[in-house]
Amino acid sequence: MFDTHAHYDDERFDEDRAELLASLPEKGVELVINVGCDIPSSEKSVELAEKYPYIYAAVGVHPHEAKGFGPEAEARLRSLAGHDKVVAIGEIGLDYHYDLSPRDVQRTVFARQIGLAKELGLPFAVHEREACKDCLDILKAEGVGERAGVMHCFSGSRETAKILLDMGMYLSVGGPITFKNNVKTVDMVAYAPIDRLFIETDSPYLAPEPRRGRRNDSSLVRYVAEKIAAVKGMDVSRVIEITTENAKKFFRIG
Repeated sequence: MFDTHAHYDDERFDEDRAELLASLPEKGVELVINVGCDIPSSEKSVELAEKYPYIYAAVGVHPHEAKGFGPEAEARLRSLAGHDKVVAIGEIGLDYHYDLSPRDVQRTVFARQIGLAKELGLPFAVHEREACKDCLDILKAEGVGERAGVMHCFSGSRETAKILLDMGMYLSVGGPITFKNNVKTVDMVAYAPIDRLFIETDSPYLAPEPRRGRRNDSSLVRYVAEKIAAVKGMDVSRVIEITTENAKKFFRIG
């Protein structure tokens, strides 16, 4: 299994991080991308990638932290992105739920980091919450191309999925697809081609049923694959195989 989005730099892993990460291969986890949210977490993502052969890194500034993005942060991201185990810029995007950074600043920083990804020849991972129209407008304006970006933990509608897929974007599915009454995500997964889907955990957040409310980890991504398999009428081993290959090609691993 390939968990395409996790945050093992999070303090909730401080007590058992090394033990947990060492156990992932025996639990069926082949690859993990640890994703940065600001400069310190991006640096930690690179450190984890250097330590574990099956962990790769994404570096970026989350919309919550956009207010602190400037020339110095951009220069540091560019430097980190040159590491041979950095495979994406992320997570970047818009979050209008908490508004921890001004919306105009979020939009500017999102567009700037898409531009950085294009300049460096890297794909990017997008966080979007309650900002769908502005997110789509920026993606269109930036002219994202085939295999340019992935919508992290995507929970949008079938209609939004179609727009994103037509742009060449990929969709990553996490634990919420297993939540009771999550009809919209199930409908989106039923619609989306399996060769445009990834699976993820967003660890330590969003643990799937039956572990909802507890700390998430990459071994639980199997529950996401099982739900996708049930929705699409496929064997779970085939879902794991296809989503892993999708992500390897997208992130240019192997």
